[in-house]
Amino acid sequence: MTFQAPATRSVILGTGSALPAKRVSNAELAETVDTSDAWITERTGIKFRHIAAPEETTGTLAIAAANKALEAAGLTGADIDLIVLATATPDHTFPATATKVQSAIGMVGGIAFDVAAVCSGFLYALGVADSMLRTGMARRALVIGAETFSRILDWEDRGTCVLFGDGAGAVVLGLETAAEGDSAARGILTTQLHADGRHHDLLYVDGGPSSTGTVGKVRMKGREVFRHAVVNLAEVMEQVLHRLGLTSADIDWVVPHQANARILDATARKLGLPPEKVVVTVDQHANTSAASVPLALDTAVRDGRIQRGDLLVLEAMGGGLTWGAAVIRY
Repeated sequence: MTFQAPATRSVILGTGSALPAKRVSNAELAETVDTSDAWITERTGIKFRHIAAPEETTGTLAIAAANKALEAAGLTGADIDLIVLATATPDHTFPATATKVQSAIGMVGGIAFDVAAVCSGFLYALGVADSMLRTGMARRALVIGAETFSRILDWEDRGTCVLFGDGAGAVVLGLETAAEGDSAARGILTTQLHADGRHHDLLYVDGGPSSTGTVGKVRMKGREVFRHAVVNLAEVMEQVLHRLGLTSADIDWVVPHQANARILDATARKLGLPPEKVVVTVDQHANTSAASVPLALDTAVRDGRIQRGDLLVLEAMGGGLTWGAAVIRY
């Protein structure tokens, strides 16, 4: 039996993003890291990444992205009563970076908290916010993915430090009710999330307040992560489409986590998707973890590729392992 999308749906009212001012090319990175432009490009497709300056934090990037999303939605912070912020690199152990955004945008009262699911964080945050809106806990939400991953990189490990960058992306969600049988009605149609903690050692940070009392650095077994990513992302995309009685031919755009160009290509091939339907920003931003999907989404909205009424699939996989996908009528 085909799953019926909810009549009352969380709709994207506006998108926004922010990047640190400093943009670093592969050639510039090769001046301090034992690597080369050719080595990075061939293996990842990455050409540039943005690196936060000392005064730039996950919070400041999140605030900038949130303000742009609010402007696009024609709203102010006073119109928001829920913030869910996905990050693996919060400004502080506590309070939540979401509360820093709450204060900065002028949101008084309501709910604000962080979620941690690394590169899948935005999908998790989107699912949480969607559920809270549809159950009446809030009316309008800011969902943010923001990272300063450069702060947890081992700059002597060329297998990881060349892969990541800093940035933030945000969407404003509001509720709309679709008329019965209106297949073109916009909103979040379904979300599917997964986790498998047995694969902790494939991608993790070797520190934390409770274990080492330090921030720690990113550690990754790249070959194994690649294999899991291609399989898990293809499966979860098939799950959400099957749930709605759709096929890959119905998709207008895939907005994927921007981890590696080869993962994007392999996942698209596995689903039989033409590459021109996949939004790719990894060459310009590298892997910005939880910020990756909303950054790519905002880029494609602002350059005109994504239009109202388009059917989108958002997907991501991160350390944990965690992964998920969402189908959205924009």
